[in-house]
Amino acid sequence: MWRREEMAWGLFAVPEEQLGVLGDVRGLDVLDLACGTGYVAAWLARAGARPVALDFSGDQLGTARRLQARLGPAFPLVQGDAERTPLVSGQFDLIVSEHGAAAWCDPARWLPEAARLLRPGGRLVFLTNSNLSTLCVPAEGGVAQDRLLRGQREVHRVHWPGGGFEFHPSHGEWVGQLRRSGFVVEAMHELYAPADGLDHPFYEIVSPEWATAWPAEELWVAVLGQPAEQ
Repeated sequence: MWRREEMAWGLFAVPEEQLGVLGDVRGLDVLDLACGTGYVAAWLARAGARPVALDFSGDQLGTARRLQARLGPAFPLVQGDAERTPLVSGQFDLIVSEHGAAAWCDPARWLPEAARLLRPGGRLVFLTNSNLSTLCVPAEGGVAQDRLLRGQREVHRVHWPGGGFEFHPSHGEWVGQLRRSGFVVEAMHELYAPADGLDHPFYEIVSPEWATAWPAEELWVAVLGQPAEQ
């Protein structure tokens, strides 16, 4: 992903050029929130932004440092919790989280924190598994089926049998929490697999066949109307 020249979203690499959710990032202060190995921040830096990449995992950030040294570009790497970052308020024009904070953090905590970090009028763009895909995954884990296997209320906070929790609110819950945090929803893109059904080599919660029929992921875009209440 660090070697990829153009930014793309999600399991099936939908090009940013096709979706156009980020726009011109040249000169913007950007936070890659729950950045993993930092490849999104690397794309943003090459596009002219000034990114900072934050993640909870020291191992992930260690990989990011090695890739910075090997491939470039360099940008600040910060270890911290997306629900309570060590960063200064009003520092960023744009926050991006690609399969990071949205699934692993409580929306009642990380969305107000994102609002705190943004300047007025700043944008939040985040990608997560679709609510529908989570409703179709068996309780014991595995790949999404072609029928509903969970109730809607069950997936707000999912405890996987292998350990760990994920948050997959309904669309109404997302909109409500975004509004309570001071955001106005600008768009929500539902992402499908391409017609040729290309698979993702690293992570599979949906099959390519499932994801050509139903959206595997959701890409949300919101604008900060006013800072969240502290």
